[in-house]
Amino acid sequence: MAPTITGWILAGGRGARMGSVDKGLQPLGDTTMAGRVLARLAPQVDAIAINANRNLARYQAIAGPGVAVVADHLGGFEGPLAGLQTGLLYCAAQGGAQADNALLLTAPCDSPFLPLDLAARLHAALVEHDADLALAVTIETDPQAPGAESRRQRHPVFSLLRASLLPQLEQYLATGARRMEGWFQSLRVAEVLFDDAAAFRNINTLEELQRHAPAAAATDIATATATATATGSDNDPLPVDQALRLIATRVAPVVQTETVALRDALDRVLAADIISPINVPAYDNSAMDGYALRGADLPQSDGVPVTLTVAGIAYAGRAHGGTVEPGQCVRIMTGAAMPAGCDSVLPQELAAAIGQDSVTIAAGSLAPGANRRLAGEDLALGGVALPAGKLLRPADLGLVASLGIAEVTVRRRLRVAFFSTGDELRALGQPLDDGCVYDSNRYTLFGMLARLGCEVIDLGIVRDDPAALEAALRTACNGADAIITSGGVSEGAADYTRDIMALLGDVAFWKLAIRPGRPLAFGKVRDGGASAWLFGLPGNPVAVMVSFYLFARPALLRMMGTTAAAAHPPLLRARAAAAMRKRPGRTEYQRGIVAPGPDGAPQVRLTGAQGSGILSSMTTANCIVVLAHDQGNVAAGDLVDILPFEGLI
Repeated sequence: MAPTITGWILAGGRGARMGSVDKGLQPLGDTTMAGRVLARLAPQVDAIAINANRNLARYQAIAGPGVAVVADHLGGFEGPLAGLQTGLLYCAAQGGAQADNALLLTAPCDSPFLPLDLAARLHAALVEHDADLALAVTIETDPQAPGAESRRQRHPVFSLLRASLLPQLEQYLATGARRMEGWFQSLRVAEVLFDDAAAFRNINTLEELQRHAPAAAATDIATATATATATGSDNDPLPVDQALRLIATRVAPVVQTETVALRDALDRVLAADIISPINVPAYDNSAMDGYALRGADLPQSDGVPVTLTVAGIAYAGRAHGGTVEPGQCVRIMTGAAMPAGCDSVLPQELAAAIGQDSVTIAAGSLAPGANRRLAGEDLALGGVALPAGKLLRPADLGLVASLGIAEVTVRRRLRVAFFSTGDELRALGQPLDDGCVYDSNRYTLFGMLARLGCEVIDLGIVRDDPAALEAALRTACNGADAIITSGGVSEGAADYTRDIMALLGDVAFWKLAIRPGRPLAFGKVRDGGASAWLFGLPGNPVAVMVSFYLFARPALLRMMGTTAAAAHPPLLRARAAAAMRKRPGRTEYQRGIVAPGPDGAPQVRLTGAQGSGILSSMTTANCIVVLAHDQGNVAAGDLVDILPFEGLI
């Protein structure tokens, strides 16, 4: 279940610094300060409300009918913490059974230049650090201080916190305390450093308000552009990093779990840590075939060899029963328990001489303690053998089996519905009319989803008709956690996906600064109480695969409950075998073949023509060459980033 972020605009003060007029109601540009904060915060969150203690009707007029205006639960202008308490109570009332998965993002009404990526960055830190609360931090420079001294400034009113913190906050308020920083000291806090300190400055006086009016007018344009881009109504495509942050902010793991037999757990995601019930290995044992001995019996540095008497033999699963005395050793096999009194193993190939009942050791051939595996060396009793969020691979199954564990608790399988759109598409087996093509995208989508271990729901081909598309999306969101479509998201006359998304839910973005895959829609669709995340992929076959791997796959892995590292495989570096053309201003994903170059180092060449309809370029390639947003042409011999297909597809 994805987290719901509620934006909470704090406007509950007395307005004493502005002639007892609420700061949020002060005019700024063509709106008010609260209206400006609302415009910048709304595109970043799932819901938004204003916290005010007076002039509620005027705030409601600014907010509009879809935005709640809520007074403090505690009366008497008790400060920001009282507003926070009210926000958490509001989340609980709105979320019902889902309140535990809710987040509250706070911002003051007098900070009209807040960052447009505030929610995304705070949420990423909250998840990465498993924190209770994430807050903004800037570096402030005091021009009056010697040497214009800089200091780290926390901004507690710009914070993202879990709704489940309500009981802790109410206990704190019950003591009479009202300081935000005081309460934060009892929480796990993640700090996020923002470069633009001016974005967090509040306007406290009429003089400051007049001084900031020109900046506000300029910001109107930026805010409108960013809001339009986020909702898909502007022509400026969204950069890749912003799109990825936005997706990561909104999606979250499914909460349902199930316990399955170990053999059924392959490619499933652990829902809880696997705690080792034993030491692995359970006892000290030999890492080599050879002779177990006492380190004290090894030759001294004078170079004189030592001959030891062989007192017995130890096998794996059949230990030597006696205690080894000084001057003795035991013939031992790999994995056999170390005999009592022994702490070292001489590999049999290092013996200077081997007699019928003795072995001779040359000076300097062995260090005390060598070749002994200690009990618990691999896994200690009570330690975390595998962490929650681990995508179980074959080696993981073996590790769990070595602990004697037959069943594991995993997240339930992610349910993903998918379909293709277009009147020109034909299913396999149908005659191919003029101007028509066979639907290949559903087969690549099926393969990519099956490889992820998803429960796939194939809804076939949906014709270019708004009613048909709406019906398909309603059906899909009632049975799936996520929906993947191909085609229908560009600006053509028959491309309806974006419009239907907006009708049924929201469109976070629909156009990216990438190639291939520029038209790519992301958002949520709803039907009654059901909802699902929707990824509207382009129709060209290569663009479908590239956009799935780069955007849908990380989001689906996150929904499955994997760690961030598993969702985003690292890029590697290789030298370009030939020049590559690249236009700055967009991220390009070109298909490549990486192999050892003349010097043995990785070298990559392109597969040839890079058109988004050339599916053979994906079957030939073994990697994607990633050319960054601001990067220009690549010369032969330059290092480039590559994303290998091995492990990805």
